[in-house]
Amino acid sequence: MKNLRTFNNPYRDDKVFEGCAIFALLNQAGKNVSGEPVFRAIANMRNRGNGLGGGFAVYGIYPEYAEHYALHVMYDDPAAREEVECYLKDRFDIAEEEEVPTRKTPAVSHPPQVFRYFLKPRAGWMDDVTEDERMIRAVMDINTGIKDAFVFSSGKNMGVFKGVGHPETMAEYFRLDEYRGYLWTAHSRFPTNSRAWWGGAHPFSILDWTVIHNGEVSSYGINRRYLEMFGYACTLETDTEVLAYIVDLLARRQRLPMSLVTKIMAPPLWEEIERMKEPERSELIKLRQVYGSLLVNGPFAVVIAHHGEMIGLNDRIRLRPMTAGIGGENLYISSEEASIRLVCPELDEFWSPQGGDPIVGKVKLETPALHVPVRPLVSDEDRAGLKVGGLI
Repeated sequence: MKNLRTFNNPYRDDKVFEGCAIFALLNQAGKNVSGEPVFRAIANMRNRGNGLGGGFAVYGIYPEYAEHYALHVMYDDPAAREEVECYLKDRFDIAEEEEVPTRKTPAVSHPPQVFRYFLKPRAGWMDDVTEDERMIRAVMDINTGIKDAFVFSSGKNMGVFKGVGHPETMAEYFRLDEYRGYLWTAHSRFPTNSRAWWGGAHPFSILDWTVIHNGEVSSYGINRRYLEMFGYACTLETDTEVLAYIVDLLARRQRLPMSLVTKIMAPPLWEEIERMKEPERSELIKLRQVYGSLLVNGPFAVVIAHHGEMIGLNDRIRLRPMTAGIGGENLYISSEEASIRLVCPELDEFWSPQGGDPIVGKVKLETPALHVPVRPLVSDEDRAGLKVGGLI
C-alpha cells in the first residue's frame, strides 16, 4: 500500500506507545511448576518489545527460607555492596547471602552484580512497627541513600529477576529453568518515556507485591506525590513503580480488599456512577473523593500478583489488550491470545475483560477464577473494606 507509513503514523511520531508484552500463569492448586511455558509464551510476543527490558516474578521458589525476606540487590560498584551489607548487618539477622546464580549469555553485556540475602529484622530496630514496615524502610533507605545499589525484590519465598534484554534472554541469564513456582509473571519492555536500565525493567516489586504493566501512567506525578506522604520513594525512573506502591498502601497497609483496590485504580466514569442506584452510587463517590490521587490515568494493562492471588486489570476504556484463559489448573493472562494458546491449545475457558473489570485468580478456590462480564458494583466484601478504611 502506498504511503502506508504516513497512514499508520500521520503525525510522524517516533514513539511506539502500544509496545510491551505481559504474560502470567497461576497454578490455582498451588503446585510449583516449571517456567518453560512462560518463557515460550513471552518469547512469542517478541515483536512487542525491543530488547531493552525483560523480567520475571516467581512465587514459591525459596521454601527453605519461607519465613525470611529474600532481598535481591543489584550493584554497579563493589563499594556499594560493602555499604549495603554494613547497613543490613546492623539491622537484620542474615541467614544466608550469596550472588544470584547466572550463566554466561552472549546477549548480556556489562551486567550489574546481583546478590540475594535471606534475613529477618533484628529485635531492637524499629520495634514499634511491623516487620513489613521495617523491610520497606530498609528498601527505601538503600534505594535513596546508597549510590549504585538498588533493591528490586524484597518479599518472602518469591523473587524478581530482570534486566536489559529480551525476557527469554533474562530467563537464560538468571537460570530460571532451574526454578519452579506456582505463580509466574513475565514482561517484555518497549521503553517510551524513560531510559532503559536494569532497575527500570519490569516487574516492579515491594514486599511480595509485584506489578507488570503495558501502557503509560499519565497520572504518575500526582500518584507519586500522594505516595510520598506515606514514605514511599520512587527511585527506579519509570512510571510503573507507583503501581506497586499503590497496591501495597491500599491492600496491605490500609487493609482494603482487592475488589476495592481495583475500583480505586480504575473506577467507573462519573457519568456511570451518576446512573447507579444507592448505596453503590454514594459509596463509589466516596472512593473517588478520598482516593482521587490514586486513580491511574492513561492507557494500561497490568497484572498485580502477591502470594496466593493474581489480578489482571485494564484501564477504564480498554486502550491496551488483555486476554485470559483457564486450562486445567492454570489461569493465564496475556497481552495476546496466541501466546496462551501456544502453551495451552485446549482451553476450558477464554475471555477478554471489559475495561476496568478485574480478572482475579486465587489459589485453592472452589471457583478457579473470577471474571465479571459487566462492571461490578460494590459488594458486601467491598462494604467491609469501606468500614475498615473508615469510609462508612
